[in-house]
Amino acid sequence: MDLKSLIRDIPDFPKPGIMFRDITTLLRDRDGLRYTIDLLQQKCHEANLTVDYVVGMESRGFIFGTPLAYKLDAGFIPVRKPGKLPAAVHSVEYQLEYGTDCLEIHQDALPVGSKVLIVDDLIATGGTAVATAKLLQKVGCELVGFGFIIELRDLNGRRHLPNVPIISLVEY
Repeated sequence: MDLKSLIRDIPDFPKPGIMFRDITTLLRDRDGLRYTIDLLQQKCHEANLTVDYVVGMESRGFIFGTPLAYKLDAGFIPVRKPGKLPAAVHSVEYQLEYGTDCLEIHQDALPVGSKVLIVDDLIATGGTAVATAKLLQKVGCELVGFGFIIELRDLNGRRHLPNVPIISLVEY
């Protein structure tokens, strides 16, 4: 299946000069969505990843991370924007192109030493993925890999990621 054909390009969004890769067209295609999750699972097995938990970042990481966790017989842990989690949290602030942002995880979200796969819809510069990896360090987990649906290769975000397997299904 050609996943790229199910991803819509929207020029000049959210600002002029940006080509937005819209996954809503992939999500509405039942065969494409099923294929995406199955392919992520297959790639995890090919990389010999042992995964206790899948961590997904708000919000599109939730969409792909939860069914992948189910397929991998793992738990799912959400990483959220500030103020969204009700218990004590670890926080990491990280740089955006024009400013900063912050991500949080419950302090008791994962047992120390858990093997964790980070999943998101897209890797561009890698800032969100790196911030999530730092949160996992605070919790005391072992990062075993990253899984992305889309990778924007020209932005070379993977160069910032820790040295673990990186799975991406579609490259631009």
